[in-house]
Amino acid sequence: MIRPTPAVEAIPATTPFIGPEQLMRETGLRELVRLGANESPFGPSPKAIAAMGAQLSRLSWYGDPESLDLRDALAHKHGCAFEEIVVGSGIDDLMGLAVRAFAAPGDAALSTLGTYPTFDYHVVGYGAKPVRTPYLPDGSPDLEALVSLAHRERPRVLYLANPDNPSGRFVGRDAIAAFYEALPRDTLLLLDEAYADFAPREALLPPAIEDRLIRLRTFSKAYGMAGARIGYAIATRRNVETFGKIRLQYGINRNAQIGALAALADEAFVRSVVEQTAQAREAYYRLARELGLRHIESQTNFVCIEIGTAQAAVQVMRELLLRGVWIRKPGAAPLDGYVRVSAGTEPMREAFATALREVLAEAAL
Repeated sequence: MIRPTPAVEAIPATTPFIGPEQLMRETGLRELVRLGANESPFGPSPKAIAAMGAQLSRLSWYGDPESLDLRDALAHKHGCAFEEIVVGSGIDDLMGLAVRAFAAPGDAALSTLGTYPTFDYHVVGYGAKPVRTPYLPDGSPDLEALVSLAHRERPRVLYLANPDNPSGRFVGRDAIAAFYEALPRDTLLLLDEAYADFAPREALLPPAIEDRLIRLRTFSKAYGMAGARIGYAIATRRNVETFGKIRLQYGINRNAQIGALAALADEAFVRSVVEQTAQAREAYYRLARELGLRHIESQTNFVCIEIGTAQAAVQVMRELLLRGVWIRKPGAAPLDGYVRVSAGTEPMREAFATALREVLAEAAL
C-alpha cells in the first residue's frame, strides 16, 4: 500500500469550509442569499471586467510567471520596490508558502484560537506544531498573551489577522506597532490584512520592509475578485526570493492578473465599495439593536451578532439556511455564540433581516 507521509496520514479528514454549492446540494435549494463568505456583493470594477473580457480569447496563453506589470503597479501603490512584492493565487496560497518556507516540521507556529482557520490548516499539513491562545472576552486578539507565548514557545511564524476574522475587531497603529516590536526577533509576523481596505489607512501599521514581517493583501474583498483568486504579499527581497523557490511559477490566473491591474486604476470604485460596506454594517447594527442583540463594531465587510450560546447560534444559522439565507458563525469561544453576516446589498440585507426575525420569533431564543 502506498501511504502519504506520516505527518499527512495522521491528519484527520477535514473540510475547512463548506461552500454554498454543497449546502444547496444538501438542502435542494436552487439559490441562496450569499452572506457567508465575506464576498463583495458589489462585484468587481467595471474596468476590471472590461479588461478581462477583452482578453478572454487569449486564455490559451499562460500568464506572466513574474506578474511584473501587476507588481510594478502594486509597488507604486505601496511605495516600495517591485522586488518587495510577490503575487499569489489569493492569501491562502501565500499563507501556505510562508508556513512551508519558514516553519519546519516540529516548529511552533502561533495564532489565536478561532481565527481564520487556513493558517492552521497549512501548519498541520506541513508538519509544524500549532500553538494557540484564546481571544479576549470581547472578541479581540489577546496581544499580550501572544507576545508572552511567543517568548516562551519561540514560534517560527506568528499569524495575526488585522482587521480580525471572524470578529471584525481592529488593532490600531500604535498598538499593532508596539506588539510587533515586542515579539522575539526570530519570529516572523505573518500579518493578514485582507480587510485593510475597510480600515482607515492612517490607522494601519506603518510601512516597514523587514525580514521578520510579511504583510498579506488580497483582491478578494473590496476589489470584488474572490473568484479570480489573486492576492499579494509585501516583504523583503530575500523573503520574496524565498517564496520564488517554492511557488508555482504558472499558478496565477492570467485573467486575474489583467483584472487586478485594471482594478488598481479604479480607486473611485473601491471607495464606493468601502462606503456601501459601511452602510451595510450600520444596517446590521440597527437590526441587532432592534432585536435586543449585541454586536461587535467591525472594520471589515461583515458583522458578528450575538445570539447567545454556541448551540443557539448553530440553530439560528441552520434555520436561516432553510429559508435560503447562508451565513457562517465563529467556531471557538468566546465568539461561538455569535453569527457572522457579510455585507450585502439592500435586498440581501432585507432578506436576512426578515429571516432572522422569523427564526428568533419561532425559536423564542
